[in-house]
Amino acid sequence: MNLTQSFFRILPEVILTVTGVLIMLIEPVLPKTGSRKPLGWLAILGVLGALYASLAQYGLAPGSGYSGLVQVDAFSTFFHVLICGIILVTLLVALDTMQGAVDNQGEFFALVVFGAVGMLFMTTASELLLVFIGLEISSISTYVLAGLRNRGAKGPEAAIKYFLLGSFATAFFLYGVALIFGATGTTSIPALGAALPLSQTPIFFLVGLAMILIGIGFKVSAAPFQVWTPDVYEGAPPATVGLMSTAPKAAAFAVLLRILYSAFPAYHAHWIPLIWIMAALSMTIGNLGALRQQSVKRMLAYSSIAHAGYLLVAFAALSADGVAAASFYTASYAAMNVGIFAVISHVGGRDEKLTSISDYRGLAYRSPLLGGVLAFFLVSLIGIPFTGGFFGKFYVFSAAIHSGLVWLTVLGLFNSGVAAFYYLRLLTSAYSKPSETLPMESMARITPGLLFALLLTVAATLILGIAPGQVLTRAKAAAATFYPAADTAPAIARHE
Repeated sequence: MNLTQSFFRILPEVILTVTGVLIMLIEPVLPKTGSRKPLGWLAILGVLGALYASLAQYGLAPGSGYSGLVQVDAFSTFFHVLICGIILVTLLVALDTMQGAVDNQGEFFALVVFGAVGMLFMTTASELLLVFIGLEISSISTYVLAGLRNRGAKGPEAAIKYFLLGSFATAFFLYGVALIFGATGTTSIPALGAALPLSQTPIFFLVGLAMILIGIGFKVSAAPFQVWTPDVYEGAPPATVGLMSTAPKAAAFAVLLRILYSAFPAYHAHWIPLIWIMAALSMTIGNLGALRQQSVKRMLAYSSIAHAGYLLVAFAALSADGVAAASFYTASYAAMNVGIFAVISHVGGRDEKLTSISDYRGLAYRSPLLGGVLAFFLVSLIGIPFTGGFFGKFYVFSAAIHSGLVWLTVLGLFNSGVAAFYYLRLLTSAYSKPSETLPMESMARITPGLLFALLLTVAATLILGIAPGQVLTRAKAAAATFYPAADTAPAIARHE
């Protein structure tokens, strides 16, 4: 493959890298008291360029670049488009809500863009070492974003906790890569499956794979590696949390899918029990933990743990059904979770004075638009029909049933019922009679950037619920990367 073809395979990453560098070069020459919003629009322009380049890769024949370091196919392109969409909505929300909420808004935009570069490299990497590099780029950016707040001690506390625990998780991942290399002599994901039967030390491989699962389990906040999630979500700005809860998780889940399904599907007997346990623990701990929360952000933090468990159910299905369902569920969860944090970011304001469920009392009366959008996303998170959340769970549990995971499916359905309680508690508060003692009247007007972000997320969640065909087609094409097209999910095809 010539250099031009290889370059085109990493064009989205190149565009975002150039955008981030330009933001860093321009920011110091702007007046100190001037608005940094133009830098936000520059970041949005760069993300749109990366999104266009990612969509163009759908017309590119699947193949590798740079001596097999990157692999561009329907799977990587699906997650490229998803991550670029999440970054776009995050930037639209942050244009106004982050103004005055952080000391250096220009750095915020640069960090978001650079973090996206790492996430895209994670989804397209066919080398474990490149996965590690992308993971580090993404992690360092999110560590700083978690503490990028100019008031209070919660921001720095969240960043320090996230950094310390994240460093341990990264160390586990890297040491796991080293053990796998020692067992197989390669770090190439496509070559690992063929190299393992020739290994003289398979125990190194098993321990290494377990360590990789620990590292990625931390990144997706799956139990029992979820302890950082509530504190970090509570301390970070809502726009940052909306990003952290979706884009890095999408990239990490993509990495886990590629490693497990591309390199080690024949060794599923070793890793399926671990995935099963992580899924069951995540769903149960996440939903039971959310029941006790009065803080909206902490409640949604535990909710994200539970949704990681639903996604892992699809992993345990070990079929094309599972890959397609996991990809679709990632997209639907990203749409509704970024959207709900956009609402929280605006309602809470720069100082986040409104943080508890009781503070949202009467929101629908004071702002019918925000109340209605919040209700829509909560309904989708519950899994009510005609929303992306319903179809996402339907396809996940269908894949699990067809793979014989009846008890895991029953546990997932039970947990979905438990989740309805705390989601409805917030919904009831928003539609209760307003209290005159609450400061909701001072809520700022809805800006064009926020309005457009809400429009995008509501439309995406609605389309994924009532007309999911196009996204399902892309999800099944992603699944065909690991399975022949003829084997893709009959259950999904029947209900498309």
